[in-house]
Amino acid sequence: MVADLAPVYRYDQRGTGQSSWRGRHSFARHVEDLAELLDAWEVPEAVLIGHSYGTNLASRFCLRHADRVVAMLLMCGPFIGDWRTGDRAERGRRMSAAQQERLRELEELPHRTEEQEVELLTLAWFTDHSDPERGWRWAAQGALRRRPVNWSMNAELGLEGRADPLDDHLAELRASLPVRAELLGGVDDPRPVSALESLALRLAVPLTRIEGAGHEPWLEQPDVVRGHLRRFVQGAVGK
Repeated sequence: MVADLAPVYRYDQRGTGQSSWRGRHSFARHVEDLAELLDAWEVPEAVLIGHSYGTNLASRFCLRHADRVVAMLLMCGPFIGDWRTGDRAERGRRMSAAQQERLRELEELPHRTEEQEVELLTLAWFTDHSDPERGWRWAAQGALRRRPVNWSMNAELGLEGRADPLDDHLAELRASLPVRAELLGGVDDPRPVSALESLALRLAVPLTRIEGAGHEPWLEQPDVVRGHLRRFVQGAVGK
């Protein structure tokens, strides 16, 4: 969407995709991984665009390396406060009783077959989308393609995030933000958009709400997301 405006770098975080890793995960290690990659790419400053967990990573990177962030767009996160209660309630509303029961059964299995893992991920992910029918198709495709899920990484970073929540660093983050910093979220994300609204107020940054889109808004509203990303990057790089 923006590759003609500036060089675009994407990478597999340690323990995901083609980046193998069996050690302990921490926010500090992931932050320094990004700093080392920027050094390897010979990029002293960057426009950071993070999605979901990537918004948490980008925020913590900004806390540690504010001098290297010229602009930052946080898409569908980070979520602050007690957002999980609303998320669980909305996901429950979007699922049938049978789907909820089946998801619990799969989560409780000590070991899962490949078929069971795909089924679990499809059930867990389809509620991320505004349109349940298309959401089921996208989730099923993702469950086959975005594998394997690093459950250990999720657990370790989740534990650290609860022990040291980003909520406790918002004043410092606000002081560290680049001049150009924005939030973007799908109105139909099961994670409550009210949490992003609260964050926008705390950080004093604009929030763009995308109607008819959930947690992966580029799937449901690609033209809207493309336009927003292009405007943001053009403003950041002066094109």
